[in-house]
Amino acid sequence: MSRRPALTVSEERGVRTLHVGGEAIQSSMRLSDPFALELDYTRCMMSFLLFHPRPRRALKIGLGGGSLVKFFWQRLPGLRTRVVELDERVVRVAREQFHLPPDDARLAIEVGDGAEALAPECCDLLVVDAFADEHPPAALVSQAFFDAAWLALEEPGVLVLNLMNDDPRLDERLQRVERAFGGAALALPALYDPNVLVFALKGAPARLAWDELARRAHALERRFGLPFPRYVPRLKRMNRFDAEALIIVPQGGRA
Repeated sequence: MSRRPALTVSEERGVRTLHVGGEAIQSSMRLSDPFALELDYTRCMMSFLLFHPRPRRALKIGLGGGSLVKFFWQRLPGLRTRVVELDERVVRVAREQFHLPPDDARLAIEVGDGAEALAPECCDLLVVDAFADEHPPAALVSQAFFDAAWLALEEPGVLVLNLMNDDPRLDERLQRVERAFGGAALALPALYDPNVLVFALKGAPARLAWDELARRAHALERRFGLPFPRYVPRLKRMNRFDAEALIIVPQGGRA
């Protein structure tokens, strides 16, 4: 039986941090504002709202300290979230030390294998943020998983995937997502953290005008207090675009 990684919790300058298997940060929470998104990459993950503004059913694979789950629970009252976490110790620590709310009509936490959690049209928001020894589990970045993710999403729907910018297989993983989603996959480098957030869209328009994206970003910033207008130009870093629009579905891809 393989030895499970150690879980440790540290605190510094009013921020509590969860570490799994080493010094790498798994999740952080500001003690004075437990439901805020403390880490830059988690704020960037909310950019899915630029493309899918009214999600109804979320499936999140990987819990950590529960930062996104708490934000969903507090700020998106129309969203029901199911979370699948492999390690029951992480669930316990999130509840005891990171203010994770108890299960209710809008939140359900279960211990299990996220790779086995997908079912056809089980959600319209699928968030995958799971790491083992600082790398995503192979089962959660396989072609079979991304193919199943496309089937798991209702239309319109979005897959949100957290990867690291120094992952030697980053390009390969992005290509797998593109194959599964007919090319409708966008990558957003985080503003400060070493993360690349992937948004794969089902039922998306082929193009989205920059002025429309800017309008959405400013409205979301007013609503959530997050810097959405800074994310829009950053989408030019790794995606197809022209002067008028961000190209979501390449010619010949499926919407």
